[in-house]
Amino acid sequence: MKTTKLILLLFFVPALLLAQKIENTASFRDIKAPNYFRFNYDNDYFTGTDQNYTQGYNFELVAPIFKKNPINYLFLKPTNSEFKYGLSIEHIGFTPDNIKSEEIQYDDRPFAAAIMLKSFAIATDTIQKSRFVSSLNVGIIGPGAFGKEMQVAIHKATGNTIPGGWQNQIKNDIVLNYELNYEKQLIRYANLFSLNASSNAKIGTLYTNASLGLNATIGIINSPFSSSKHQNKFEIYFFSQALVSAIGYDATLQGGLFNDKSPYTINSIERFTAQSNYGLIMQTKRMYFEYFQTLQTREYEIGRAYKWGGIKIGFRL
Repeated sequence: MKTTKLILLLFFVPALLLAQKIENTASFRDIKAPNYFRFNYDNDYFTGTDQNYTQGYNFELVAPIFKKNPINYLFLKPTNSEFKYGLSIEHIGFTPDNIKSEEIQYDDRPFAAAIMLKSFAIATDTIQKSRFVSSLNVGIIGPGAFGKEMQVAIHKATGNTIPGGWQNQIKNDIVLNYELNYEKQLIRYANLFSLNASSNAKIGTLYTNASLGLNATIGIINSPFSSSKHQNKFEIYFFSQALVSAIGYDATLQGGLFNDKSPYTINSIERFTAQSNYGLIMQTKRMYFEYFQTLQTREYEIGRAYKWGGIKIGFRL
């Protein structure tokens, strides 16, 4: 009974901590295969809202051929590790609460959108039960990311309010971001429960920040820190993740680093934020499915907490 209570406590502690957006490379999202494709779609529609982070998508491909990517020379390569390499395309969009008005919403966040190509490498140490993820994002923030076109098309198709304020969005600027993530297994009980610690650092023109976190899983689980040769054919588990972040720069609020022509930006950002993520993941021999929701504390002084949800669908190739 004491063991059961401890497991339940450790699982729900992350949900109480709260804190920045989740990544596909988090250990609880591990797919034990050298080749896979995964699609991610986020939208605040899943939580019945339409504010702040309004939507995003990501197409992710992992394959041995990406081992030859010259970008990999920029990544950490710890010894005694198994490696996976991948590429993804990511698009994110942000809006104020009142999307219909064509006027600048001075008491709210600016419209903003970014699109990026991401190269990444996942290094898993099966002995130390840890993993490093290195990644580099290259892209654009601003009208060139076609955030307006995408939101207008979706709202027309679904019969929702047509946004009118995208002409006031953050202007075009380069996205160049480097990221490191480290995770370490703290507790594991059979294939039923795990608790891991994580740290993350981003530096670049889109985001500059650092975070610490915990994530817990409970259910039927493969260990993300074991060899890809060892796996259950079926997994189903709940996860809970918490992050606390120190913020240096956020171009979706403050504008691009080099282009200061944006009609409206916010510089009074919160220097410390928190995020809580939770959801359900199911994996079979060929397929990956996830549903999640996220709660984010306010990111600027006149802002407020907000939430969104999403799905991820993947296939081993």
